[in-house]
Amino acid sequence: MRRALLHLSLLTLIPPGVLAHEGHDHADAAASVAQTLNGNRPQRLPDGSVFLPKVAQRRLAVRTVLAAVADHPQTIELNGHVVMDPSAGGKVQALVAGRVEPGPRGLPLPGQAVRQGELLAYVRPVLGAAERSGQLAQLAELRSARQLAEKNLARLRELEGSVPRRDIDVAEAELESLAGRLQAVSAGVEGRDALRAPVSGVVASVAVVAGQVVDAKEVLFEVVDPARLLVEAQAFDASLVDQLTDASLAGSDTRLRYLGGSRALRDGALPLLFRLESSSATLALGQPVKLLARSRTTRKGVALPTLAVVRNPANEAIVWLHAAAERFMPVPVKVLPLDSATVLVQGVSAGARVVTGGATLINQIR
Repeated sequence: MRRALLHLSLLTLIPPGVLAHEGHDHADAAASVAQTLNGNRPQRLPDGSVFLPKVAQRRLAVRTVLAAVADHPQTIELNGHVVMDPSAGGKVQALVAGRVEPGPRGLPLPGQAVRQGELLAYVRPVLGAAERSGQLAQLAELRSARQLAEKNLARLRELEGSVPRRDIDVAEAELESLAGRLQAVSAGVEGRDALRAPVSGVVASVAVVAGQVVDAKEVLFEVVDPARLLVEAQAFDASLVDQLTDASLAGSDTRLRYLGGSRALRDGALPLLFRLESSSATLALGQPVKLLARSRTTRKGVALPTLAVVRNPANEAIVWLHAAAERFMPVPVKVLPLDSATVLVQGVSAGARVVTGGATLINQIR
């Protein structure tokens, strides 16, 4: 009798599910054993899974989705930088060597809005002593010759009717020619070159100050339309030129439309051009960026938020599966980027319940 009572007391101490037969849920049994032995608290089980009570799941805001295996565009990471649109930006260069003089509004400042054709500054040509003295002497000769031509024309007009009309026409043409030559030489000696904005936009860069002496063809200002910027990326695979469709900036919701790629190498790579379609980020000319470009080729996998993928102690990429009501299992996966917020996961079966919210917190439970 005492032996039977001892067996009965031992059976009452064993938690339900430990004696589960074939076909029963041993995952729930393991979670029940952990709950009985260590209390109703989150903990890492010996098989690497995590026991997480419902109360803790709500506190950690755990969210899951059913894995759906589908074909997704292959994504390629490209390095690039921001460039100006040739039709919506331009450079202002000096045509001649000379000294910079401010325009009517002073020298423009970076970020200042300008209109196409607006006067930005002047460049007054700087001539050598010998060249300047020669032009001054030529200017004096032309002025003297113009005075003589004016007097000659006035005298012929007084004799009109007694002198041939042809002589008067020749005198008028000679005076007009001298006036034009005098104006051209005067502009070279005393004139200045006007620098105007090639397009409407904002001043991106200013490379001069008032009174600075610049050389011919030197870039003084850059004007760009910030709403029409381009991104130039570098590709080392020529097949990508005809495969890409669109792209996004890594770490941003900025979308880009693929315009095409060059067929000539530049610094050992093929330049690819993308146009900014929608952007919440402020980009600057020359800014280096990383692109996630999508191609026409596809890969099969499960699209998940980036935060669903975490790292285990061996630095492997894993996702957490909701295996039972209060039990989560880690599964190693292969991860490929899709865009800035989504990744393609391979190694998860269709229909599995994958943790998308709170995965980082579950991964920290020990």
